[in-house]
Amino acid sequence: MTENVLLETPDVAVIGGGPSGLTAARELAAGGLDVLVLDRERQAGGIPRHSDHTGYGVRDLHRVMTGPAYARLLVERALEAGARVRTSAMVTGWSGERALDVTTPEGRVRVDARAVVLATGARERPRTARLVPGDRPPGVMNTGQLQNLIHLHHREVGTRAVIVGAELVSWSAALTLREAGCRTVLMTTEQPHAESYAAFSVPGRAVLRVPVATRTRVVRIIGHHAVEAVEVEDLATGTRRTVPCDTVIFTGDWIPDHELARAAGLDMDPGSKGPLVDNALRTSRPGVFAVGNLIHPVDTADIAALDGRHVARHVRDYLAGTLPYGPGIPLRAEAPFTWVSPGLIRPGAGTPPRERILLWSAEPRLVARVEVTQDGRRIARRTLPWPVSPGRVFRVPSSMLSGADPHGGPITIALA
Repeated sequence: MTENVLLETPDVAVIGGGPSGLTAARELAAGGLDVLVLDRERQAGGIPRHSDHTGYGVRDLHRVMTGPAYARLLVERALEAGARVRTSAMVTGWSGERALDVTTPEGRVRVDARAVVLATGARERPRTARLVPGDRPPGVMNTGQLQNLIHLHHREVGTRAVIVGAELVSWSAALTLREAGCRTVLMTTEQPHAESYAAFSVPGRAVLRVPVATRTRVVRIIGHHAVEAVEVEDLATGTRRTVPCDTVIFTGDWIPDHELARAAGLDMDPGSKGPLVDNALRTSRPGVFAVGNLIHPVDTADIAALDGRHVARHVRDYLAGTLPYGPGIPLRAEAPFTWVSPGLIRPGAGTPPRERILLWSAEPRLVARVEVTQDGRRIARRTLPWPVSPGRVFRVPSSMLSGADPHGGPITIALA
């Protein structure tokens, strides 16, 4: 007996119901297109849905909101614009250039769209991927698991926590732990400074009273039936100490949710591990675009949302047959930068989102002297008024690329 497969034929299929996907859906639906959002969770909204603290919506909505309120508003705005948001819908693969196989509680669906926007986001690397040895007791998790446990399921955690990482998301974990009645006894990072913005780390240390140990790493987790302690190594001296705790939260160290992009055979960026995109956020497959933290893991939710706003114009142009296409100029990042987004610049396709080139650094630099070269020729050199820090995106004005030869070779961005 053959299973019936429902066929959907929207103008645009958006995979992922987080800030970037919902914003793209709203912009596209407001222009009269039939837009279908597919989200694997039972509720759309993405990570902000269970990140119950303030700081969301600043750049895209020009207001300050909590994560759940921000997520609800983005869903409401997409629905009001006419987008269809289908939850509990898992995209399992491709059945054509822009055709998707989807599994839902009601059965299988094939979505045959004129254009596809990949907005699948990013995830934190778990303990296993970081190769931290020791026992495997309950109480070890990442930030997403913690916030899901506390804010959505109202479960309890321990009373003493160690947070691995000192990025923005690390302070989000500290806030969640405090709300759950769990004290953070240590935040540890291998970097010489906390990776998050001073606007977060300074109040975090003062208000939350979280001690931050830089140039350290967790080398072992101790405990059989429950976490009892962690062993922390000082990277400068090699000395180790034992920190008693009953909860360990691994934060940051992001990797994009790129399985669908890889299954499609899209060109991938070897640095970010996400799909390679140009300034219009096009991938290597015609009609397939990628946005948000899938392509720059990881930036704030409002920056991801602005990707959605940016891509909508280019999707409309693609559907109308007016999006210019030609050879792209590769962008390359030199150490200490590990990736650059977008990875291609196509002349005639406009500026990248927010007129910024995004980079990620493995090392800090207090003074950012940025140099852009092409074919051995310096295009631009500028000292930017913000430092380079691991754990957060570094932004370079795209105007620094304006002197590039559209017929030349790859463009390199480096620190002078």
